[in-house]
Amino acid sequence: MEYLFLIVGLVVGGGVGFLFTFPGQRTWKAKAEFTREELERIREKMQRLENERVDLWTEIVRLKENLHVTEEQLEAKKKEVGEIQQLLQEQFRNLAGEILEDKSRRFTEMNRENIEKILQPLNKDIVEFRKKVDEAYHREATERTVLERRIAELVQLNNQIRLEAVNLTNALKGNTKTQGDWGEMILERILENSGLTKGREYFVQETLRNEHNQVVHAEKGNALRPDVVIVYPDNRKVIVDSKVSLTAYINYCNAASEAERETALRAHLQSVRKHINELSGKNYCDWIGGTLDFVMMFIPNEASYVLAMQTDSSLWNEAYRKRVLLLSPANLIVSLKLTADLWSREYQNRNALEIADRGAKLYDKCVAFLESFTAIGESIRKTQEVYDQAWGRLKNGNGNLISQTLKLKELGVKSRKGNKEISDLL
Repeated sequence: MEYLFLIVGLVVGGGVGFLFTFPGQRTWKAKAEFTREELERIREKMQRLENERVDLWTEIVRLKENLHVTEEQLEAKKKEVGEIQQLLQEQFRNLAGEILEDKSRRFTEMNRENIEKILQPLNKDIVEFRKKVDEAYHREATERTVLERRIAELVQLNNQIRLEAVNLTNALKGNTKTQGDWGEMILERILENSGLTKGREYFVQETLRNEHNQVVHAEKGNALRPDVVIVYPDNRKVIVDSKVSLTAYINYCNAASEAERETALRAHLQSVRKHINELSGKNYCDWIGGTLDFVMMFIPNEASYVLAMQTDSSLWNEAYRKRVLLLSPANLIVSLKLTADLWSREYQNRNALEIADRGAKLYDKCVAFLESFTAIGESIRKTQEVYDQAWGRLKNGNGNLISQTLKLKELGVKSRKGNKEISDLL
């Protein structure tokens, strides 16, 4: 408002100054009159503008109030719409639940007996499967106990074998062929008592053949024929070869002096190393597919094995670097029993997998039958609906087929079916 008065003052001052510049009094009066009229028009215009401004401001305030009221009404409408949607959803869920419950109840009532007949064999098979699984676990626990007892028996047997070996030393002295046969005999005896089956889990004196089924020969021309090949459940194989070093050991035991004892001990170690090098040089692992990357060298005399290990602690690692694993009778017994336990678990797993596979196939067949049975029920229902519709068109309503046919008979149409009447067939 202050700007408006300032503008008016400037206009008036400018007008007065302009009047004073006119020469003559008449001109001045005329100009003063013109200025007053112009000033009055400006004031009126200003007053109109002020009134319009006030009206606009009032309208703005009113519109703001209306906008606020409209927003409140819109929010209320949104809330009301949300409540209606929630109510409709709840009603729809209730209705859908009622329909589903009704359909499920009707279907269950119609098919409960048949489903029970279908599921009865499946339940029987499941009970049998559970029983077999429980028996398998019970048998496994029993076999573990038996395994522990058998290991103890085999340890005792090993002690007996050791005593027998001492008694056999005189017979084995100086005869390399006899010593080798004796070692192989001890190896086979342990294998027979290990729980493994010959020709299935282990093979004795099998001649090696290459991929062309040709016999593999050593450097000296002899055919490669390891003493034993043991097969694991994953089809991996390990070779066991018996190597006897008794001559030097017997001399060690019978030595009369410390010097003789030391000489015999060095000869014993030299003999063991010779067997390690011979076995490593045959490279059995390169000729048998799936074999482990080492060969088991079996020393049938526990005492000679312990003596060699105690005397030279690096001997075992030296042999292992050459892919040879040194085993005494006790170590071999434990290794073979673990292998037998693996095979026992494998056979149990195979039976369990077969039972589970048969149960899964039976379950799939049951599901497929139920699907077919449900489809048959749906087809019967649709057929009944079509039948009812066709029967209604035939019998009910104005101008139905039967009434039209009867009118034809009233008009004199004769039937070729003799004395049969439509009413008798209804």
